[in-house]
Amino acid sequence: MTKKMDEAVRCQIKIDRPIYEHDQLRKDFDYNKSDKKKCLSLDFDTNFKRIVLKTIPAIEWLSHYKWRKNLLADFISGFTVAIMHIPQGMAYALLGNVPPVVGIYMAFFPVLIYFFLGTSRHNSMGTFAVVCLMTGKAVLEHSDPSYFMKSSINTTSENPVIESVHDRYSPMEVATAVTFTVALFQLVMYVLRLGIVSNLLSETLVSGFTTGAAFQVIASQIKDLLGLKIPKQKGLFVFINTLKCVFDEISETNTAAVVISLVTIFILIANNEVIKPLLAKKSSFPIPIELIAIVLGTLVSRYCSLEEIYSIKVVGEIPSGLPAPNMPPMSLLTSVLLDGFTIAIVSYSITLSMALIFAQKLNYEVDANQELLAQGVGNIFGSFFSCMPFTASLSRSTIQQVVGGKTQIASLVSCFLLLIVLLWIGPFFEPLPKSVLASVIVVALKGMVWQIKQLFRFWKMSKMDAIVWLATFLTVVFVSIEIGLLTGVVMSLATIFVLSLKPYTCLLGSVPGTDLYININRYKGAVEIPGIKIFQYCGGINFATRNIFRSEVLRLVDINPQKELEYRKKLTKYGDEIDVKEPESPNEKIAKLQRKINRELKCLILDFSSLSHLDPSGASMLQIVTESFQKIDIPVYIAACPEPIYEMINKCGLINHKSSIRTFPTVHDAVECATEIFTLSASPISTISRI
Repeated sequence: MTKKMDEAVRCQIKIDRPIYEHDQLRKDFDYNKSDKKKCLSLDFDTNFKRIVLKTIPAIEWLSHYKWRKNLLADFISGFTVAIMHIPQGMAYALLGNVPPVVGIYMAFFPVLIYFFLGTSRHNSMGTFAVVCLMTGKAVLEHSDPSYFMKSSINTTSENPVIESVHDRYSPMEVATAVTFTVALFQLVMYVLRLGIVSNLLSETLVSGFTTGAAFQVIASQIKDLLGLKIPKQKGLFVFINTLKCVFDEISETNTAAVVISLVTIFILIANNEVIKPLLAKKSSFPIPIELIAIVLGTLVSRYCSLEEIYSIKVVGEIPSGLPAPNMPPMSLLTSVLLDGFTIAIVSYSITLSMALIFAQKLNYEVDANQELLAQGVGNIFGSFFSCMPFTASLSRSTIQQVVGGKTQIASLVSCFLLLIVLLWIGPFFEPLPKSVLASVIVVALKGMVWQIKQLFRFWKMSKMDAIVWLATFLTVVFVSIEIGLLTGVVMSLATIFVLSLKPYTCLLGSVPGTDLYININRYKGAVEIPGIKIFQYCGGINFATRNIFRSEVLRLVDINPQKELEYRKKLTKYGDEIDVKEPESPNEKIAKLQRKINRELKCLILDFSSLSHLDPSGASMLQIVTESFQKIDIPVYIAACPEPIYEMINKCGLINHKSSIRTFPTVHDAVECATEIFTLSASPISTISRI
């Protein structure tokens, strides 16, 4: 379309209406203040049916489920995800310092709860590397080293129970205590409707945090990749201490373990980078390469006696059957409170982020608070059945959606397939080399490691965001995961505070022949109205920014009312205050003073259309600024302020006050009013001074 055609079809606006002040507009159009929505609403619905349907969303969506259309797609999706759960569950369980079978428990017990209570149709819940690593840190910190990775789990097939001896806790007891604590925090957050807390973890923070955690995970797997026997590190500086131990023991590297690791990594990368993209053009069903790798690794280890001949570390005993329910040790809860809190926040934020991504992509709604309930109840249930905290997985969730999954029926299918594995197939994987699982973990984390490239994107968009990313990443890698998370949150909040102290301000000018007012410094066509200054402030005026607001007004309007008053007093009383000994004549002094007050201003208009918040301290400063200008006969008008701002101004008495401020619904109303008043006014024009 040509420029002439654009001009021909451009719409025109013609408005003929009276000038309104804000208060008059309210009266004429029946303003009714809406009730405030409470941040922590504890009001409960009294309709039992509505409560049940809201608490258990599955009842609602199952009643409308399209069985003929979606069941096959959900079954295929669930089967595919179940295949992914086996290698990922076993591998990530090792990150938590618990037996590999725990990862499969996590894909069964809590997922059953999420099926009924969750609102995301595509989240694949279960193990997630970062959360398992954080849980493993707590397990390592609080469990007895003599138990470490040697105990089995009590199951329905009569395997022995993991019990504490001499008041010392086993790894599984610590893991379930952490899970129970995570559940308590998530349920408390649900009751208090604190789903918004996930907003504390920005995209920048989560990216830096997960990237740093990925490096921590990889470092923890080096010993299994190389077949080294080094102690697990705990406390601060785990990454550095682990690398130090690896270099100290590098001469003890198990060549067979290295070969197994290299072959496994090569197969996985070849599939992901070459075969998978080629097959994706023809079929959405992915090759279960991780499952193939662990099956082949198990068979080779079993028939080549890798453990006996080459001293390869293997998974070891995997009990068949389901674990008997056991109460988590309540005496341990206070010791893992901090771990539970951080894991609860991270787990929920990652799960909700995944849910929102798919909901936005596929156009359905997710309830942030209901997700807290689903995770909280799921973790409570899982803590009785030897589970670590469960979380959504990006890779599995993506596969669940791409393969064609429509609802959480896919997760239900996955659960029943994994039940078969737990009941009969589990012991098959006992000779699986740990180097194979370590290879699966390292390759699976490639995407998280490559998030490091996002640093350059953040640097281009915002230097402050890039600094938050870098600080979070470095602290997670070189200090600890918990301190890294805290660093990221504190720096993110500090960034918000710093940005709030740097509000955007400018002077507006008129677009000739319109009611538009734009920045005179950025638009050459904008015309400043003679005798009127229009000051625009974007941000909040509160106790922290009140002085910034005042200084910006004086800077841009180029006025200092106090000096103006001083100059006027000197001019008024000059005849009585002349010092005859002064070398300059009185006329020269008067001329100097007049040169300082040689410009004219009739009215100052404050455009508050972008004012986000006004507290009593800010309102007090607004009154001070207004009165200071009124003392030099320059009225101050407020234009386009949002209703909550207008109400705060009214509450603080700035409207019905001796120095009452006139308010207008738009900048144009204020300009027209000022123009009309001061054009007809016979009063002398006020003069202003430079700061």
